Amino acid sequence: MSTPWDARTYDATSAPQQTWATDVLVRLDRIPPDATVLDVGCGTGRVTESLLALVPRGRVLALDASAEMVDLARSRLGDRAEVWCQDVLALELSEPVDVIVSTATLHWVIDHDRMWARLAGALRPGGILEVQCGGAGNIARVRKVIETVAADASPELVGFSPWEFATPEDTERRLRRAGCASIRCWLQERPTYPQDLGPFVRTSILAAHLARLPQRRRGPFVDAVLAGIRLPLDYVRLNVSAIRDQGPIAAPGPV
Repeated sequence: MSTPWDARTYDATSAPQQTWATDVLVRLDRIPPDATVLDVGCGTGRVTESLLALVPRGRVLALDASAEMVDLARSRLGDRAEVWCQDVLALELSEPVDVIVSTATLHWVIDHDRMWARLAGALRPGGILEVQCGGAGNIARVRKVIETVAADASPELVGFSPWEFATPEDTERRLRRAGCASIRCWLQERPTYPQDLGPFVRTSILAAHLARLPQRRRGPFVDAVLAGIRLPLDYVRLNVSAIRDQGPIAAPGPV
């Protein structure tokens, strides 16, 4: 089941995600101004807009699995970037790109072996991969609250998780198998104080959980989770920097 997104609420409450994204953008300060850049999981296009400024003579592509997010990104970006709706596990490009960027997205993809192979396959040899997403330990306290609330009132959510919060070690192994080199993976704690906690939690954390509940039970579930949460939210980011190797890469497998 794909996750339905309230794109406008996400856009209005995503200040934490935009702050985390600046860490990734800083790592792109040496890319050529005529590079072709792919933004994977572009959301509402805010990070994509920043990428446009980095490659004034280049080309920016952007994809997201959510049609709602893509619609809002297209409204924001107009014809300045090519934006389309696609699952990253089905990623195929007519030609490889110079740089792949992704922020606050890839933990929503469960199959990281296939995912990293797809991304590596979309890069030219020597191409750059810069990523940040949720990593091992991300929102551990929040997840404990979700599990407690589910056990009390939402049995269909017991044991359910829409996320893969990987370790740096597992990620490095997957990247090497996918054909990447010069790999650096590390975790970073980012305690977070959303300005609008309710909408942020409902949209950025609980979207997939709520999709599994009938409409009448969604509000009470969110309220119960919010009652158990204490700030700051214990976000942990997995940062990834890598370069596509010059040699052949492992096949991503059937899609």
